[in-house]
Amino acid sequence: MKNVGIVTICDNNYGNRLQNYAVQEIIKKCGCEAITVRNTGRLNKKDGKIKYILKNVKQVSKDFTEKKDERYKCFHDFNENIQFSEKCFNWFNTKWLDKFDFFVTGSDQVWNPKFRMSELDLLAFAEPQKRISFAASIATDSIPDNCKELFRKELKKYKVISVREDNAKTIIKQVVDRDDVEVIIDPTMLIEPEKWDKVAKKPKQLKSKKYILSYFLGNKSEKIDKEIKRIASENGCEIIDLMDKNSEYYQTGPSEFLYLEKNAFFTITDSFHSCVFSILYDTPFIVCDRQKNNVKTMGSRIDTLLSKFKLESRKYSGEISDEMLQCNYSIAKDILEIERKKALKFIQNALI
Repeated sequence: MKNVGIVTICDNNYGNRLQNYAVQEIIKKCGCEAITVRNTGRLNKKDGKIKYILKNVKQVSKDFTEKKDERYKCFHDFNENIQFSEKCFNWFNTKWLDKFDFFVTGSDQVWNPKFRMSELDLLAFAEPQKRISFAASIATDSIPDNCKELFRKELKKYKVISVREDNAKTIIKQVVDRDDVEVIIDPTMLIEPEKWDKVAKKPKQLKSKKYILSYFLGNKSEKIDKEIKRIASENGCEIIDLMDKNSEYYQTGPSEFLYLEKNAFFTITDSFHSCVFSILYDTPFIVCDRQKNNVKTMGSRIDTLLSKFKLESRKYSGEISDEMLQCNYSIAKDILEIERKKALKFIQNALI
């Protein structure tokens, strides 16, 4: 049995925890052992220092659990579904990584230069034949000049590369000049809803049977907020805002997120993975451009998702009609079956 090390973002975020689990399960399905390499974030090889700290998710979860923080306890509980390495990555001690036959980076925004990309995420520590990119996301329109040389140097060495957005393929072609990059769906979409149900959990706070799920990682405009309240009032729904720190629903983890996505009357979001699970669970959704400090961000991966599955009408354009509160994802599901076969074929061939 081949050993595969997963290098991804270990943070307390619904999307990255769920994609981490999905990558693990897909690799296991290919007959390999899958272990997520614990890491502390943006590590660069030059001096081994942490320049951008993202604490290991298990330790963060443990610390907050001891402080009786229910939200992080939920994340800690979910991480029991993931097998982590005993050691944490350190540039001064990489010998223990020799046991791995392959390293998979992805999915998530591991190559977003504004957020994460480093020599660690580019697998600079690994031999070229061991490097695999699985639906890695760049999530920006371009690579800054000060990152291009590192990007070019390390991506040239990869055995195979797959990315999550069309724009990422274009960027790699421009910077690295590789024609073999594949665009595949996010690993979370390769897992059947029935399997997701096994790790889903009903939030203990949930009492109402009808609710609108609001999940915004960026700023939510007053106009959108008014639209949500209007729809809730007209349809007799509770509003569950997962990012409202004053709400009891802020104390939910990835398992509870899955349950809320599946059973929502309607979901409105700027989150890529919220869109993904709405599609998987046949939940009506509207996705808005993510806004931070009045600047749009993260658009390329959502645009690719909507375009690929013929769901462009799910993009917020200024108003939410009654028709948008309904959904028919039959065409999307047909496309999903094709895309699943493509993605599985990619990873199966990569692990040979």
